[in-house]
Amino acid sequence: MGIDLPLIWAIIIIFGIMMYVVMDGFDLGIGILFPFIKGESDRDVMMNTVAPVWDGNETWLVLGGAALFGAFPLAYSVVLSALYLPLMLMLMGLIFRGVAFEFRFKARPEKRHIWDKSFIGGSLVATFFQGVALGAFIDGIPVVNRQYAGGGLDWLSPFTVFCGIALIVAYALLGCTWLIMKTEGQLQERMHKLGRPLALAVLVLMGIVSLWTPLAHSEIAARWFTLPNLFWFLPVPILVLVTMYGLIKAIARKAHYTPFLLTLVLIFLGYSGLGISLWPNIIPPSISIWDAAAPPQSQGFMLVGTLFIIPFILGYTFWSYYVFRGKVTHEDGYH
Repeated sequence: MGIDLPLIWAIIIIFGIMMYVVMDGFDLGIGILFPFIKGESDRDVMMNTVAPVWDGNETWLVLGGAALFGAFPLAYSVVLSALYLPLMLMLMGLIFRGVAFEFRFKARPEKRHIWDKSFIGGSLVATFFQGVALGAFIDGIPVVNRQYAGGGLDWLSPFTVFCGIALIVAYALLGCTWLIMKTEGQLQERMHKLGRPLALAVLVLMGIVSLWTPLAHSEIAARWFTLPNLFWFLPVPILVLVTMYGLIKAIARKAHYTPFLLTLVLIFLGYSGLGISLWPNIIPPSISIWDAAAPPQSQGFMLVGTLFIIPFILGYTFWSYYVFRGKVTHEDGYH
């Protein structure tokens, strides 16, 4: 029995995207939360919590895109053709946010509001269009003769817009619980107050998306609601409810670390539900990872280098978070 290279590469890409969602999600969430915090000093602290690590978080996005290009070229060409505009707008949002991140600390006080607005706008645009792209991916991409067969605006629909809004709220919760973990005093208290309504909003939005998806796609409904699949997959929504209950209780008792950890569990469960709905299709609704795979020689050659690189990425990521562990106060600066 040979090595299933498409399966290995699918796991690598899934892992890379999950790492990106978790690690870039909370710093995008900080930008989304900026309008709720008016104090200049508190905004400085918010940005300082991610200043040492934010640009490294996007390494996982680069890894996922490069792996898709090399391991599944058909999926890369079709998906990017279908989602070209939302992905370009997402990248523009990330660029604006990154520029604002650096320039805000160097701007004169009277000009700093420009970069605050750029940081907020870039975070909102990047997050919204990530959600739109995800919704369009779930909706499915038409393919004829191994080429994208849809139009330039097929990605735009009520469902994709709703997914964009839902992801904004989810990233806001992730950023809120990150700040609970990394800050103290009045800013932390403000995040505790925001945490409960954000958590409840995420629960409602997850519920709507979870119902909307099978109602709109019969094959996904069959995946979830036929026996014995129903019994196998039922733990996922149950764990979502249990995790949400624990999250709300942790916020209520003013916990520091538990809210962020439980939010990570919640994001992972949502990601798992998406995987259950679409697996093994890399171009929904019908092209699997094996249909879209590059030749085995190409996948095998790239795998050698990738398995060498990933431990280094994990190592320096862990080390950077370890070095900059602990609380960030108003006295800490960005250099």
